[in-house]
Amino acid sequence: MTTTPQTAPGDQRAGFDEIDILWISEGMSCDGDTVSITASSQPSIEDVVTGLIPGLPKVNLHNKVLSPTLGGEEFLAPFRAAARGELAPFILVIEGSIPNENINGEGYWTSFGNDLATGEPLTLNWWIDQLAPKAWAVVAIGTCAAYGGIHAMAGNPTGSMGLADYLGWDFRSAGELPIVNIPGCPVQPENFMETLAWVLYHAAGAAPPPPLDDLLRPQWLFGKTVHEGCDRAGYYEQSDFAYDYNSPKCQVKVGCWGPVVNCNVPKRGWMHGVGGCPNVGGICIGCTMPGFPDKFMPFMDAPPGGYLSATLGKPYGVFVRRMRGITNASLNKEPRWRHNRGELTTGYDPRWRADVPTTAAGGPR
Repeated sequence: MTTTPQTAPGDQRAGFDEIDILWISEGMSCDGDTVSITASSQPSIEDVVTGLIPGLPKVNLHNKVLSPTLGGEEFLAPFRAAARGELAPFILVIEGSIPNENINGEGYWTSFGNDLATGEPLTLNWWIDQLAPKAWAVVAIGTCAAYGGIHAMAGNPTGSMGLADYLGWDFRSAGELPIVNIPGCPVQPENFMETLAWVLYHAAGAAPPPPLDDLLRPQWLFGKTVHEGCDRAGYYEQSDFAYDYNSPKCQVKVGCWGPVVNCNVPKRGWMHGVGGCPNVGGICIGCTMPGFPDKFMPFMDAPPGGYLSATLGKPYGVFVRRMRGITNASLNKEPRWRHNRGELTTGYDPRWRADVPTTAAGGPR
């Protein structure tokens, strides 16, 4: 299928009225990102593919978990067509980290279908080489695809990497877009679907390209830290820390990296605004970050800077907590003028009352 770019009245930017999404999760992956996005509701994947979102182009989704096909060559048909240059426009979504097939010995690290001529497996790398230059947009879903993630940690034998490491950080798609990275382990459902919707609106000619930071993440989603959106942050300010996982207080001393991790989960929640690691008593282990997991291990140990910041902030925190306690105790007492006696003690001047004697100046005696 090839669609003709459409131009809206008064808009000089061309857009598409129909687009395919070719989703490959055959990288070093657990398919957790695909499972995660099925929980999105704003928007939901169902609303996108059934055309219920106003202004989006018609979307044809090709994802092995969500495909209505029986699999096999029926499922692979659009991917093969795109590789031959017979399907456009399309968005390429990659899930899972990309292994280094140059060090696979005589085997292969990944496979997605077979070569029809030889019967040999086609690796993820082969598909990326064929599809990425032809794709209107390229999206990396999850930390593995974005930065390598778990499979790229020190000591791994596969040489795994993120998509930008494989294609190059200056890569531009056929639609002149950089790779769009939406990290998370797994990705937060609405973070991905909201970004995908923006890309689709851009494909329709109805929106500018999504703003990305220097790590190719959506700026509006990853511009703040976990700590800045955490409902436990007030305890940190008062140097009031948890020492076990049953406490509602700040968890920096039990291994939370929230103050230095770019992620919006505490504010957004996980499903329908509910959940998210610190919100339900879990520590932040930095799973949205390019340095994950190596720079955040061992998990459950206090971050190196956590001890220093907690120690320096303790005198201030203890003082502020004490002062706030005094003020809180005062504010928990009703004012003295709230009583049922025959007198008014608020200081209010009832000048309008005829039965109150006044002075020559007009005020009460």
